[in-house]
Amino acid sequence: MAAAKTAPTPPGSLKRIVAASLIGTTIEWYDFFLYGSAAALVFNKLFFPDSDPLVGTLLSFLTYAVGFAARPLGALVFGHYGDRLGRKKLLVLSLLLMGGATFAIGLLPTHATIGSAAPLLLTVLRLVQGFALGGEWGGAVLLVSEHGDAKRRGFWASWPQTGAPAGQLLATGVLSALTALLSESAFLSWGWRIPFLLSGVLVIVGLWIRLSVDESPVFKAALAAAAERQAAAGVVEKMPLVAVLRHHWRDVLIAMGARMAENISYYVITAFILVYATTSAGLSKQTALNAVLIASAVHFAVIPAWGALSDRIGRRPVYLIGAVGVGAWMFPFFALIDSGGFGALLLAVTVGLVLHGAMYAPQAAFFSEMFATRMRYSGASIGAQFSSVAAGAPAPLIATALLADYGSSTPIALYVIAAALLTVVALACASETRDRDLSEVAEDAAPAAAPVRADV
Repeated sequence: MAAAKTAPTPPGSLKRIVAASLIGTTIEWYDFFLYGSAAALVFNKLFFPDSDPLVGTLLSFLTYAVGFAARPLGALVFGHYGDRLGRKKLLVLSLLLMGGATFAIGLLPTHATIGSAAPLLLTVLRLVQGFALGGEWGGAVLLVSEHGDAKRRGFWASWPQTGAPAGQLLATGVLSALTALLSESAFLSWGWRIPFLLSGVLVIVGLWIRLSVDESPVFKAALAAAAERQAAAGVVEKMPLVAVLRHHWRDVLIAMGARMAENISYYVITAFILVYATTSAGLSKQTALNAVLIASAVHFAVIPAWGALSDRIGRRPVYLIGAVGVGAWMFPFFALIDSGGFGALLLAVTVGLVLHGAMYAPQAAFFSEMFATRMRYSGASIGAQFSSVAAGAPAPLIATALLADYGSSTPIALYVIAAALLTVVALACASETRDRDLSEVAEDAAPAAAPVRADV
């Protein structure tokens, strides 16, 4: 029996769903990026004071990297239950976990109060943050993708992607305002806690919006069809993870390859740039930070435009523009920074993020359209989050090590170019997905079923 196509969501409802996903992802990325900024500013002094400044900073950043390590686990757990129970329930849980962990960091006693238990608790809460973020992305983009139709899916699904630059802008903006308004002693004493405690207010707003939206109609239809199959033929679906690895292993590998250039270039452009601009180009940290902030605002604006373009010419062509463009931009990128001017630095970072947006924008719809409905949360999340451990997590460290070993930007540019080539190969192996009906993907690649055993 052919699966019935789901009717498009009314525009008003779709906008509310997009807003719910965007606000939720913004809050999640705000919490994630806030930790990274605080790791450089205060955690090395308040949680690792027994170490010398450099070692304290490295230990602080090590707890930051722990968050990346927890993201694949979040993808597995949230993907499994998101494909079994629904997207909305798991998105509410991810927001509660992330917001709760961030709020708790704002209440943590420091090393001066409880000793070595302070960094231990900080690390545990960072693990919770990473776990929650690993489950957030897949649910947020699927909730939007599965509510809209194919004609404008790329545009609407790209809006949750703007949560990353929006969260970075919000986190950096709040910290910058506090450091400008407070003395250093006041900021270290209590001011640093304010942005973390503010997360509690943001979570309340996010929950209010997320609880008001409906579950994905595509998921509800697929769930009902699965129940009918079990009642009529006595079959049950395999676990989503098992089904993904059996039916969509090729798509998972393509998604991971597609993420390489996107993830590595983003952290080189926004994180490593703070190291390179201040050490090799002789610019101040505030100058580099201002360039990243302005470029992030442009990044936010162009992501929906790239998403809309993917609706017109396809996901793969737009993604290829970004991958090839980022690779080609790397040598001019570092040459502009080496010139030492703010305008050149701003141009380098802005063009880099605009090209990154060409990959990041269609990614939401592209990955959603690869997988069947009853394994879509698992497939999209696994492909996205497992690659982040190999790509985004070590990218700033690898770039810094290359700079230290060679004293030149050339190996770093070649590193990003290699990632771009890998992404181009992955895209060459992919099929265009722009015109797929998500309910038809569920029918064409339905999970394998097994007879129900009497003793189960």
